[in-house]
Amino acid sequence: MAALTLYAHALDENCYRVRLMLSFLGLAYDTVAIDMVPGEEEKGLAMRALNPLGSLPVLKDGDQVFSGAQAILVHLARRNDPAGTWLPLEPAAFAAVMQWTFFSATALSSAIEARRLALFSQERDFYALRREARHALRIMDDHMVLRHMKGFEWFETDGPTIADLSLLPSFALSRDYGIDHDEFPALRRWLRRFRLLPGFHTMPGIPDYH
Repeated sequence: MAALTLYAHALDENCYRVRLMLSFLGLAYDTVAIDMVPGEEEKGLAMRALNPLGSLPVLKDGDQVFSGAQAILVHLARRNDPAGTWLPLEPAAFAAVMQWTFFSATALSSAIEARRLALFSQERDFYALRREARHALRIMDDHMVLRHMKGFEWFETDGPTIADLSLLPSFALSRDYGIDHDEFPALRRWLRRFRLLPGFHTMPGIPDYH
């Protein structure tokens, strides 16, 4: 059995963030599939013993338990990437990367919820959430336009970091709730480059741009 165990749902985008990080770092891990929809197993007593919030993903690393995609990404990067490729060691770069990582947990929460409603709920009133998500994606696209003008392909450094990884799924999967990717040409270019990284793997809903 691997030292790492990921409790996850296959179609959850926060779980996908963690799976990508594990793949990019080349780490072996076991997966425990959680019946999030429709079973809400993550809210049961067994899972709340691991994460009292009753949410996914959850990662066990030996005797330690971590919950929340962003916290897990930071833990995995710091523990397994001492050179600071995915999470820079230099303070200013670290802060810039963390700023976008927090953005994925706050400004993009509407994107995560809009997709959840579109895929899994009979309730279809997600239009306000979609407007908020589109606004957050516009902020990201504008940032990448400026980055491309300066000769950079990634959000903060000259290579991919957990900032890029934490932001990617909310854009890549946004067509699931009616966002047209043609509105965001800089993010399309960024996603195409992301797909070329060693260790990248896709999930249902992510387009294969040519």
